[in-house]
Amino acid sequence: MFILVAALVVLLASAALWNAFVRPPARASAGATPDTAPVQTVVRTAGSAIDSARDTAHAAAAPTPPPTVVPPVGAGGPSYIVLLARSEIRRRIRASAGSTYLNDNLTQNADSILHRWDGRVSTPVRVFFPPTTVANFQPSFLDAVRSAFQRWQEVVPVRFNLDADSSSAEVRVQWRIQFEGERSGQTDVQWDEDGRLTGGVVTLATFDAKGQPFAPDDVRVLALHEIGHLIGLDHSPDPGDIMYAQPKVRELSPRDVRTAALLYDLAPGPLRVGG
Repeated sequence: MFILVAALVVLLASAALWNAFVRPPARASAGATPDTAPVQTVVRTAGSAIDSARDTAHAAAAPTPPPTVVPPVGAGGPSYIVLLARSEIRRRIRASAGSTYLNDNLTQNADSILHRWDGRVSTPVRVFFPPTTVANFQPSFLDAVRSAFQRWQEVVPVRFNLDADSSSAEVRVQWRIQFEGERSGQTDVQWDEDGRLTGGVVTLATFDAKGQPFAPDDVRVLALHEIGHLIGLDHSPDPGDIMYAQPKVRELSPRDVRTAALLYDLAPGPLRVGG
């Protein structure tokens, strides 16, 4: 009996020593502590060896990210390809400064947009000549204006249907007796957000600023200037060009021709870096 009791005492003593010094402590569950931070947060703040190992394991398990795609410049802004194209257009315009006045046109153009008709060879621009009873109007004035349209058609890839009716017309050519000031014509044009011209109104006077009646050839010269605006040109600083603010010549100059040809060799639209 004594031996059995002694053995029991030794067994109990051994169990106590095992619990105190050998057995590993019990682990808490992952969610045991309410304010325990997520692994990602712990890794970012603690920086211990164990946390680093967890971060490496997490990265290895994560899916491979997709290739980086260069986003457009700014929210909804033009892409880099568009910006490069605009840069090349600006370079060509600056390089033409000695032979055209397109660079001068852009400085006059507050929105820095190239305006022109686009794709209007197979579908000509429809032009309407409303009847008029304006003083000094002569039927030969219509022939003079038609001749001016024809001349510009020889320069740019735009065709005009000069027999359109009022319901389908995109352009109207109308008449008035006289303008205030020194001018004798006015052209108002419309365009879409990409700079493509969509319509216009050309208004021609039948008397000059001094009250002298225009002859048919005067109207032709006046129409050459205003149709230049209609196709997208602004004023030239050179009095040798038909697009000078107050024309001194009676025909298109070589610079007029080169400027219009360059305009129609470039894409319409804004040239601003961020526009």
